[in-house]
Amino acid sequence: MHAPLHALHRAAPALLAYLAVRGTGLALLTVWAHRRHHGVWPILATQWDADWYLGIADHGYAHELGTAYDANNLAFFPLYPVLVKAVAALTPGTRASTGLAIAVVASVVAAWGVFAVGDRLYGRRAGIILTVLWAALPVGLVQWMGYTESLFTALAAWSLYAVLTGRLLTAAWLAALAGLTRPTGVAVAAAVTVAALLALRRRFCPRALAATVIAPLGWCGYVGWVGLRVGRWDGYLAVQRLWHNELDGGRETLRRMRQLLAYDPTPDLFLVLVTFTLVASVVLFGLSVGDRQPVPLLVFTAVLLAIVLGSGGVYFPRARFLLPAFPLLLPLALHLSRASPRHRALVLAAAVAGSAYCGAYMTLVWPAAP
Repeated sequence: MHAPLHALHRAAPALLAYLAVRGTGLALLTVWAHRRHHGVWPILATQWDADWYLGIADHGYAHELGTAYDANNLAFFPLYPVLVKAVAALTPGTRASTGLAIAVVASVVAAWGVFAVGDRLYGRRAGIILTVLWAALPVGLVQWMGYTESLFTALAAWSLYAVLTGRLLTAAWLAALAGLTRPTGVAVAAAVTVAALLALRRRFCPRALAATVIAPLGWCGYVGWVGLRVGRWDGYLAVQRLWHNELDGGRETLRRMRQLLAYDPTPDLFLVLVTFTLVASVVLFGLSVGDRQPVPLLVFTAVLLAIVLGSGGVYFPRARFLLPAFPLLLPLALHLSRASPRHRALVLAAAVAGSAYCGAYMTLVWPAAP
């Protein structure tokens, strides 16, 4: 009991800072939405992907593949809607409010995990800054929407922390849950599997061997179940194709970047933001390699980047897809932890203000899903 309380006390400044950053974004969204005569709660709890997850919680999954585009809910992984349905059965309120509450609670757990990783690698100050940077990402508002990014980041962060502290079985079970949360859960499974194989290379360990089996179970289990449900071995891939989403080696990503930056005279601000996020992520990954981050963190971000950049699917949600890739922010956090207080305060204040504005813009002005 003493250890968790001590860990919470150590993380308290980071968690308070996280709540302050996201509270700032929510305040600006509320003011902007009021002036546009929009309600904040529907934006956060019931629109876009949140509506798909609520539909799964209410009615379950489709029974066949079908032929309609952008219509098959088997593309969405099950852990979050299952939690929404289970918790809503035990608590008052609608499933939409339950889903939003789960996302917000998961975001705080995720922020704690992000801090724990940063603190473990570079100390408490870097951990706090890393948490603030993650909270202040341009699409950080998604952390407080009825989406899966917060739950997935929480599972990924604590799985990676368990790897860093030598608890491979714990990391593997968290990776399995992450694999039931988002398609990119395979990145967490890959990170844990590589860590377990490196441990086995040093010496045989039954726990490490078990971790290699457990880590991919969630992702493989759901993908396999979809195949059985629609009656074909590539069922999940077929579902993704109906959502215009398959790996193409990055051709579509480069085409959209070139179109936006070279040929579109008036590119939308949100698409420019997405493009900047993708380019910055590649640069930050290079810096992470140069900093010699632990191999599991590099594997996690490398696989995540490969999936997001190599996809031929829709372009505009890709900044959100990279929201769980918090280890990419470690080089910035380390730099700011060593900078002067004035420089650090200016950079973080600008990040928080920019995140608040971008969050309101992407939900109130941008016409599609974040």
